[in-house]
Amino acid sequence: MNESRTNRVRRGEWLRLLAIIVIMLALDQVSKRLIVETMLLGETIRPIPALAPFFQLTFVYNTGSAFGFLPQAGDVFLILAVVTVGALIFFYARIPPGASRFAVGLICGGALGNAADRLTYGAVVDFIHYQIPGVISNVSNLADHAIVGGVLIMLIESWRRPDETKQPKPSDDRPLH
Repeated sequence: MNESRTNRVRRGEWLRLLAIIVIMLALDQVSKRLIVETMLLGETIRPIPALAPFFQLTFVYNTGSAFGFLPQAGDVFLILAVVTVGALIFFYARIPPGASRFAVGLICGGALGNAADRLTYGAVVDFIHYQIPGVISNVSNLADHAIVGGVLIMLIESWRRPDETKQPKPSDDRPLH
């Protein structure tokens, strides 16, 4: 492959990454802005009445991590988000082509979306409320879903990719039986 073609492919992959990050960040921030401007803090809306026991929209601020853990560590999570995005972008070129590169875009877009909330509101805006009554109740957002989806894609891709170090290589010097 000649060098100009290689540069175009690389440029195209970087542009694809940037597009995924920007689209995810935009979707996340627009959805949160709609919630902040149209709902009262703590308000719950049941957009699909048949799913009301399991899915609803509830506007809350989350200063901690998932499930509200470590509520006083918001600044730590902001720093972690920026460091994670930086590391993923730094190592992006080393990731083999495939779904994992798409996943990096989702994770970066989601992390930046929650980081933007921490800078704008001092907390993350959550509104997607899933629950199994009597078992679990979680309020999250599109950024959280992008991060979890990206991590799951990377895990699935890593399980599906053959591990070349574990597969025995055929040898011509083995005796035939």
